[in-house]
Parts: sequence; C-alpha cells; structure tokens
Amino acid sequence: MGCALADDVREVVSCCLAGDQDAMVRLVDLFRGPVFGLCYRMLGHRQDAEDVTQEVFVRVFRSLHQWDNQRDFKPWLLAIAGNRCRTVLGQRKRRPSPRETVSDLPDPSPALRDVQYLAEEVALALDKLREDHRRAFLLFHEQQLSYAEIGEALGCPVGTVKTWIHRARREVARQLIERGVVEERNDGEVRSV
Repeated sequence: MGCALADDVREVVSCCLAGDQDAMVRLVDLFRGPVFGLCYRMLGHRQDAEDVTQEVFVRVFRSLHQWDNQRDFKPWLLAIAGNRCRTVLGQRKRRPSPRETVSDLPDPSPALRDVQYLAEEVALALDKLREDHRRAFLLFHEQQLSYAEIGEALGCPVGTVKTWIHRARREVARQLIERGVVEERNDGEVRSV
C-alpha cells in the first residue's frame, strides 16, 4: 500500500518524514476536520480558524521529527493547534476583532432556530470560561478525546483534566440558567426554556 493511502498514522508520518508529498496531503486530509473544529470553537471566527489551521499544519510538518511515535498523534497535533489558538487570542486582545455578520439568509424553521439559539448561547458561555477549562471541555466534547489524551495534549494530570471539564460544565450550566436559556429543576437537572 502506498503512503498516501495508508490508514496507520505512524506509517503516514514516516512517509512524510521521508519527503513524500502525497503522504503530507494524506496527513492533512486525516486531521484537517478536527484541527479546524478546535480552532473555530476557540477563535469563534471562520477566517481566523482557517488561517490558524493552515499555520498548524505548517508547524506540524516543521516539527514532525520531534513527535514521539510511541504516543498518539492526535493529542500532540491538537496541543499544537490549541497553543496556536491561544497565541492568536492573546494577540486579538490587543486589537479590536471584527465580528462575522450573516445577512439575507432565509428564516430557518422554529426548531432549527431553537437549536441555533442554544448553540449560540453555549458558545457565549464557553467564551467566558477560563482558557484551560474551555480547551479541556472542547477537546472532550467536540474532539472526543479521552481524559488521558487531553492530559497529554494540555500537559497536565488526568485528575486536573476531569476537574477542569467538570468546572466548565458547571459554569456553562450556571450561565445558561442565569441568562434564562435553561431552567434548573428541583432535582438539580436543567432543561430548555
């Protein structure tokens, strides 16, 4: 099987290190979605996420020789993406950021509007979280990494990861209740309003 068709990440990386351009394309194809998804959720702006996704892969190819092939590749890659997003967010704080506007879209169905509204409210709540809590939350819920993989990606113990995710969930729920998006029931559960 050629490097460009390989499914084993270690084999693809090995081919990339040997200079195989098709393997490099294959590596990007395998991980573009998860990297872009993380960048978009962290940055909240499509163009920034696209730019950072490209930068991440440039950085990955420059430092691919440093990856320990005894470890999983995805947490290593997402750690690079998360670090790059943090840098961009730090730079963004020093300058005003443009907001995406969408106009002239047809009015979605009421059910879709409710889902979009909830998604927007959750995104707003996530934006207010501490950076480490938000990253752990997104890696767990969106990228579906295990606690151990998140710990490896963030460079912290599994217990810390669990604590950060728990606190992030609790804070998001608190913000949603406070904003009237969901109600807290007597049994401590929350439900949509």
